[in-house]
Amino acid sequence: MTLKSAALFALICMALLTLLLAVGFIRDVTAFLAGALASLELLKSFIKLLASLSVVVFLYVFHKAQP
Repeated sequence: MTLKSAALFALICMALLTLLLAVGFIRDVTAFLAGALASLELLKSFIKLLASLSVVVFLYVFHKAQP
C-alpha cells in the first residue's frame, strides 16, 4: 500500500465518520430547539463535527500533495 492510497483510504473513512457526526449534530440541533437538550451538549456535538471536518480537509490536501 502506497502512501497515496493509504491517504485516500483514510480520507474516505474520515468522510464517512464526518457524515455520521453531521447527522448527529442535526439531530442535536432539533432536540435543542425542542428543549430536550442542553446547550453544552450541542456545543460538544459542534466541536466534534468541526474537528472531524478539519481532519477531512487535512487528509484531502495531504492526498493531493502526494506524487
